[in-house]
Amino acid sequence: MSRRRQGVSAWLQAAPFTLVLVMFLVVPLALVVAVSFWHATDYDLIPAFSAQNYIDAFNGCASTTELCVTFKTYLSTLEFCLLVWGITLVIGFTVAYFIAFHVRTVGTQMLLFIVCTVPFWTSNVIRMISWIPLLGRNGLINETLGGMGLVHAPVEWLLYSDFSVVLAFVHLYTMFMIVPIFNSMMRIDRALIEAARDAGASGWQTVRNVVLPLSRTGIVIGSIFVITIVMGDFVTIGVMGGQQIASVGKIIQVETSYLQFPAAAANAVILLALTLLMIFGLTRLVDIRKEL
Repeated sequence: MSRRRQGVSAWLQAAPFTLVLVMFLVVPLALVVAVSFWHATDYDLIPAFSAQNYIDAFNGCASTTELCVTFKTYLSTLEFCLLVWGITLVIGFTVAYFIAFHVRTVGTQMLLFIVCTVPFWTSNVIRMISWIPLLGRNGLINETLGGMGLVHAPVEWLLYSDFSVVLAFVHLYTMFMIVPIFNSMMRIDRALIEAARDAGASGWQTVRNVVLPLSRTGIVIGSIFVITIVMGDFVTIGVMGGQQIASVGKIIQVETSYLQFPAAAANAVILLALTLLMIFGLTRLVDIRKEL
């Protein structure tokens, strides 16, 4: 009887969270999947089951001579994702390692950690726009390079290009990599570091053989954050790419603006499936539950 009461009590405690999860995650996802199989006209939506939206999404992809528009768009999105992931991983690991192992006092660690979060006190759009006076044709960087005689014409690829998109992504989302890695590093027993040093290991050997393996969970969690955000982002690509660079999120946004909700829902489901596959592969590397 006591065990039964404990079981009922546990279910009652979990019920509110389960209800929130179902109402704000499961139900919206189910609706998106359902709408992806509907028909759409210029005037209304027809709730009739059809796979035509998925067929249209991969229209022309059967050709072996060249990639279709859908594959090119997904490939471009994946390239952005991998570039941003690699850069944020290097920067995030370096910053987290410095704060965790080279800053001795907890107060200084917290101060530096708060300094890292200062950019998040403003809107993402404002932080993106702040790059334009620096990277534009008449921006500070081009003016400086021209004044020093290093260039004779403005550098065009600094703004509204792949470079500016990746730069903005790194600026916006590096913190999502720093936080989980720093959390993992703070849990590393410092005696292991001292033992490695006593055994004659160099700094790089200690990082490679001790710190990196024990920080793997934080790296995976940070990677999941960065990958999921970049894969669905369309605002950053639109602003920093000058509306000239295609991405899956941008396609969904354009289809939604033209009231083509079934087509947008189909692309959203495909993007979700691809992102979940990437997350599934990452979660096979470590047991994230130990970190949570």
